[in-house]
Amino acid sequence: MAFDATSTTDEVLAGADLSGKRVLITGASAGLGVETARALAAKGAQVVGAVRDLKKGETATQVVRDQAANGGGLELIELDLASLASVRAAADKLVADGRPFDIVIANAGVMACPQGKTADGFETQFGTNHLGHFVFVNRIAPLIKDGGRVVALSSAGHRFSDVNLDDPSFERTPYSEFGAYGRSKTANALFALELDRRLKSRGIRAASVHPGGIQTELGRHMTPELTQQMISSITSANAAAGKPAFAFKTIPQGAATSVWAAVVAGADEVGGQYCEDCHVAELQEEGRGGARGYIRDPEHAKALWAKSEEMVGERF
Repeated sequence: MAFDATSTTDEVLAGADLSGKRVLITGASAGLGVETARALAAKGAQVVGAVRDLKKGETATQVVRDQAANGGGLELIELDLASLASVRAAADKLVADGRPFDIVIANAGVMACPQGKTADGFETQFGTNHLGHFVFVNRIAPLIKDGGRVVALSSAGHRFSDVNLDDPSFERTPYSEFGAYGRSKTANALFALELDRRLKSRGIRAASVHPGGIQTELGRHMTPELTQQMISSITSANAAAGKPAFAFKTIPQGAATSVWAAVVAGADEVGGQYCEDCHVAELQEEGRGGARGYIRDPEHAKALWAKSEEMVGERF
């Protein structure tokens, strides 16, 4: 069946039986993370939600427990992606527990925040969105079952900027909220591309996804002016391309591409690809939709991987 921008998680997963499957989702205490967990647990998946604040997470995920069916359920673990000590502790705990995962969804993130640094001194968005996930997913990679799937949430925001491997923390480059966001989302897509290459021999495939424009807690740092600036820029790009004005998706529509890439799409169809609106995005250098060429460059992905290892002081 063909899905599109309006498809919801429940429509995409209609008929799916995920009984006995284990899924890890980062950022499971808000917006897309809660909806992704709810939709998968409702089909029988055992979901492990990684959250920064366990107390907030317990409250926010009640709907997941309420709708879990066919043996589905939810447990939470503490994970602060802006601290590598927290990332390593969470990964070590999962590895010590030893239970494998069928699917890992790197969903958590921050967007367009004021310039700042993570606990380890990295620029906040690159450090949280990319480097935190880079260390976390690599450390738990032995737990991913052969034939499993990894989904990294990227964004159409990757079009704002390629990664800058010479100055990843804006020590010499002027900072802009969206420029930094763009770098981190490009990094998420390149990470999935190189991870796919590395894990393919085990039948594990990795993809990146753009959920669409959605009003969630991700935009907590966005002033009304920044939000309007973003919408105006997208709408004018759409008009130039003969497309309709920007419209927000609902949260179930936004999480649909994540579950499509994780459960429904064929492994060879999505492996190493960037997806949007429940399909693999086309290469498109101008306008709003599609993937920029630099997120499809395997050598670029390898260079980012090497730089990331250097930054976190760990080889994978």
